[in-house]
Amino acid sequence: MARTSGDEPIRRPRMTPEREEELLAAVMDVVREVGYGELSMDLVAARARCSKATLYRMWPAKPQMVAAALHATRPLRPEEIDTGTLRGDLMAMVELFGPTVEKDSALIAALGHAVLADEDLAEALRTTLVTPWFRDLTGVVDRAVERGELAARPAATEFLPQVFLSVALTRPVFQGAAADADHLARCVDQMLLPALLNT
Repeated sequence: MARTSGDEPIRRPRMTPEREEELLAAVMDVVREVGYGELSMDLVAARARCSKATLYRMWPAKPQMVAAALHATRPLRPEEIDTGTLRGDLMAMVELFGPTVEKDSALIAALGHAVLADEDLAEALRTTLVTPWFRDLTGVVDRAVERGELAARPAATEFLPQVFLSVALTRPVFQGAAADADHLARCVDQMLLPALLNT
């Protein structure tokens, strides 16, 4: 720790949660503009009006910084959803996730491609975002079991996160349209619920 001429330690202020949110929002803005491949600490530092040293104190490298930004700015928090019914919980997920997919489908697709070439990014995303998110999504089904709505955990629960994300991310490729809330709601009613209720 740095010291003054009187040998008194200088206490550097810790970053506030609000400032950290600003940095992470800046990361997302830059990723949307230039893509993951062109993203750099220099660009983020300039956008966030901070030094690169500040960024490196928070995150060891670009993959961890991007994973943290995605996690912090995610609109979907399944652990906070509890409407009292399985369908209600799934539809609440649709309402939260639909607008994000429409806005960031290109970004998410680009990151999906980057993951195939960057193992550090893949590991950071799996650890920070994917594994907890998958656990929270399947938790929606577990709560339905606890309520007595389902007799047991359906085998299809394992595939719920993958199917939900796949439908959201592949519609622009296959149909040339965003997977909006209406499309995702039909996925819930016509595919996910029948699979989960067919125990």
